[in-house]
Amino acid sequence: MVAAVLLSAASLPARAEGRAERERVENAGRVMQAIMDMPDAIPQNLLDHARCVVVMPTVLKAAFVFGGAYGRGVMVCRTGKDFNGSWGAPTMMALEGGSFGLQIGGEATDFVFLVMNDSGAHSLLHSKVKLGADASAAAGPVGRTTAAATDAFMRAEILTYSRARGIFAGISLEGSTLRPDGDANRNLYGRSLSAEEIVREDKVAPPPAAKELLRQLKQQSPKLG
Repeated sequence: MVAAVLLSAASLPARAEGRAERERVENAGRVMQAIMDMPDAIPQNLLDHARCVVVMPTVLKAAFVFGGAYGRGVMVCRTGKDFNGSWGAPTMMALEGGSFGLQIGGEATDFVFLVMNDSGAHSLLHSKVKLGADASAAAGPVGRTTAAATDAFMRAEILTYSRARGIFAGISLEGSTLRPDGDANRNLYGRSLSAEEIVREDKVAPPPAAKELLRQLKQQSPKLG
């Protein structure tokens, strides 16, 4: 009896952490829906060419007070050897460092990253990537203008966006880093999985919390452009 109580108590932190990760994935779905409903959002041409999409919901300036930004979110990639299949299971990601704390003001800010080629996707799946150094990055254009979308697609591996106070715009995040969040993946899936195992092996079922995020991506861009 005592052993059972102790075992139950020991499992509570893990359950709480798993709940936090599921809520983060759900929030990412709501952010993506809100952005895609905006008239001047991500150009369709860019979304159709993106190999992966990273969503960081509700990043707060308060987290940056002592220098060092930190945000958590999810990355969803297209399946298949060449990232040309349907959207797969999400892997958890962490955003760190950079000098963008002053740029976003005191409001809650959502960040969205489009990973535009295979090289950028492979880098994010395996290691910490410093934007502007390890991977070329640029503030993404908004609206539906094909010329701007094509120009940005040719120049950058990762396009970066922010949404604050109802305004969606490209934002420079050079100097910040993105990396796989192994602890969060373990909390979400209940076992240790690398980002590559989740995204590339096509053996991991998406959690129910990812339903809205995947629905939005499949609806807006079902195939690689």
